[in-house]
Amino acid sequence: MELGHEISESTHKKIFTLITHLIHNPIQGIINIHPGYTSMLFTLDKMANIDDTIQAVENSLDMVQNSEPPEAKLVEVPVLYGGNYGKDIQRVVQFSRLSEDEIIQRHQSGNYLVYFLGFSPGFPYIGGMDQDLKTPRLQTPRKRVPQGSVAIAGGQTGIYPFPSPGGWNLIGRTPLKIFNISNPKNSLIQMGDKVQFKSISEDEYERLKESNGA
Repeated sequence: MELGHEISESTHKKIFTLITHLIHNPIQGIINIHPGYTSMLFTLDKMANIDDTIQAVENSLDMVQNSEPPEAKLVEVPVLYGGNYGKDIQRVVQFSRLSEDEIIQRHQSGNYLVYFLGFSPGFPYIGGMDQDLKTPRLQTPRKRVPQGSVAIAGGQTGIYPFPSPGGWNLIGRTPLKIFNISNPKNSLIQMGDKVQFKSISEDEYERLKESNGA
């Protein structure tokens, strides 16, 4: 289901309110919902009637047209930028023509919204980044990106919740565990949250890493 043609908070609002409604008012035959920036993908049981399911989803969309999404939670994410923790920050320097300090400052200053959780469980796709930091994905993805890596791909930023392959540009790392694999509802970052990145020192990183058990 396409709900817009460009990434925007208004389109996100439609998607978020519809998902919230469907979680509390499930439609028979829908076994999974995959949100995106401007669309939603529904996985159906093989016995579901597609036409009836589409009509039920459209009815639900009509019901939530004027609804407001849940109030956004603000999550502060401490980040140790650059060095071995952000090995691609110089690549961002090359594309943006900004200094490393300017990149860190601008990355901290974004008006960030978690549009959805994607390609691996708990990975937040975060919009609102300064578009001067726009940097294409790596041509050859890494086989293993460390847990907590903060990264840029195109005009968006994100955080790797656990070690995994990935092709985003690594600019730093957070010591926080952002995803609770045993209880995803209690994860630190959820769809619809606001995020504020904060630069920290290596000493602060190690202290927070120890206290968070990361």
